[in-house]
Formats: sequence, structure tokens, C-alpha cells
Amino acid sequence: MSDKVKVLVVGLGNMGASHASAYHRLDGFEIVGIMSRSIKSNTKIPAELAGYPLYEDFDQALKETRPDAVSINSWPNTHAEYALKAIAANCHVFMEKPLATNNEDAEKVVAAARAKNRKLVLGYILRVHPSWIKFIEVGKTLGKPLVMRLNLNQQSSGSAWHWHKNLIDSLIPIVDCGVHYVDVMCQLTGAKPVRVHGIGAKLWAEADKQNYGHLHVTFDDGSVGWYEAGWGPMMSETAYFVKDVVGPKGAVSIVAGQQASSAADTAEVSNSADIDRHTKTDALKIHYAQVDGDKNFSKPDEIVSMEDEPGHQELCDREQAFFLRAIREDLDLTEQMDAAVNSLRIVLAAEQSIALGRTVDLA
Repeated sequence: MSDKVKVLVVGLGNMGASHASAYHRLDGFEIVGIMSRSIKSNTKIPAELAGYPLYEDFDQALKETRPDAVSINSWPNTHAEYALKAIAANCHVFMEKPLATNNEDAEKVVAAARAKNRKLVLGYILRVHPSWIKFIEVGKTLGKPLVMRLNLNQQSSGSAWHWHKNLIDSLIPIVDCGVHYVDVMCQLTGAKPVRVHGIGAKLWAEADKQNYGHLHVTFDDGSVGWYEAGWGPMMSETAYFVKDVVGPKGAVSIVAGQQASSAADTAEVSNSADIDRHTKTDALKIHYAQVDGDKNFSKPDEIVSMEDEPGHQELCDREQAFFLRAIREDLDLTEQMDAAVNSLRIVLAAEQSIALGRTVDLA
């Protein structure tokens, strides 16, 4: 395909704006429209995106722009509906996670993409992040079983207060963000998840659902992992960013710089909701478990600097460059699509476990 890929961008929030910026700057794309239910009253449209046709109705936008691809960055409860309509119109689809809000819809979207031979790329941003790729690579050398400890708690204030509250209308935090981290667990182990347990609590009166959750996964190779996520103005910023894998041969941890601050130092006291912090690593710390005859460690811990890692926008650029390549080179996306369905199945099982008050076995 030599012509530019005409793309309709749906949603202009944090991720939508970043992906739209990538389409605007990448030579292989041409934005033919931007759609959001309230976009015509949006006074914060980035300057670089001014001038593109604006739509508030998805069906109208799809019909009038006739895109080659649709980029879906709206609230999670619209993902499957928009994706199925886009694929039916013979469009390729980039979709921010999660794939859907239930397993049935997720499977429908993937089946539709396969039936129409349309490319479906999910916004699993950690899969294009060199530091996380290295983190998983090192984790795979630690032996089996693995113990995986991951969390991302976010303190909500200002715009993040509204953003998190609206997200919770669609999905609880361990489902919405959890798909990233159980996908990492699955890549680390290469094993089949067999049991999931979840716990949760509702600490935020203004939110419709539980705003805190903890999920635990057991794999068929004996590996175990947990993921914790909480959003809200009450969340603690102590140990809010834990990324740690332990195996018989040692451990690897993501070490993210966290500097204490006060209202006197900065206008924004909290930084756990800063989208740039969600993927930033700074360094990897590798610990080697081997000991010598005196039972002292035979090799010192290693610090791998990641100071030159890409920022959030560059990662979004990489995602869209991959999307373009998938379309032009007809890449086989079977593994990525199956992984998206699998990670959603795991986090939804955790939500089911919370509701039932018991462990859920995965058939």
C-alpha cells in the first residue's frame, strides 16, 4: 500500500490525543476526522489537530469520512460496539485497551477481524517499550516458578479526579489497567493461567464501582502473580509503583525515580496519576541469587540504566508505526489478538471472584 492510510480518530482524551498526534506527524497516515460525543464544545483541542473535521456521532463519522482505519480511544464500554461497526465497514482497527468489557464481546471483535481479514492492534503500550521488553527478557532467565508482584495505584485530583471517576463507570481499576500487567505475567511465564482470586473495596463515594482491587493468578507451571490497582483522592503514594519478578535464580525489579515533594515545591502535589509515570522505568535492578562456599553472593546486583528510554508520546508513535506496518505488510496478529482476549479473561475472572467471594477456576 503506497497511499496514506486514512484514519478516523475516536476519542480525544489522554490516549486519544497522543495517538492523534502520532497520526498527524507520521507520514503514512492521514486523519480524515476526529469523533467524540462532546468534541464540538471541547475548548482544549491541541493546536496541531485544529482544522480536522469534527464529529459527535460515530455512525455519521464512519459514513462521511470513509476511512481505511479507525482508532478507538473512547470509554471502554464503547470499544466493542465501535470496533464491530468499523470492521463491518472494512476498516482496520487500532483500539486502546481493554478489548471489551466482557469476554463474549471480546471474542466477537477478534472473530470479526479474522473473518474480514482486517488488522486489529490493541494499545498494549508495554509491548513496544524497550525497558519493559528487557524486563521480561531478564525475568525469563530467572528459572521457574516465578513470583510476580505488580501494582499501579493512582491518586486522583484535578483532571485525574474526573478521568478516573468516569473510567470506573465502565470498569474497575484492576480490569481496566490490569490487562497490561497480566499480559506481562503471561509473557514472563509462557504458561496457562489456571486460577484467579480477587479482592476489592469501595472507598470513593462518588464512584459507581469499587475503586480498589487486588488480583492473584496461579499458572500451571507453579508461577504466581499479583496485581494491585486503586484510583481515588484517598490513595496512598507509598509503594504505588511496584514492578518486581522473583525466580529461583534471582530477581529483576523496575526502579522508578520518586522524589518527595510538597505543596510548597510544586503546584501538583500528587504525581502517581501522571501518565508519563505509568511506563517510566529509570533503571532495572537485577539480583543474582547464586552464593559461594561461604554463602555470600558470588555476583553483585546489577543496575541497568534506562535514562534514555522513550517518553509517553514516543511510545504512542511506536504503536502507530507498528499499526501502519501491520496494515502495509499484512502482518499476522494472531498472537497479539489471542493475548488480548486471554488477559481480559483473567482480569474479568478476578472481578467475578470479588462478586462471588471465592477463587475462580479458569477452564
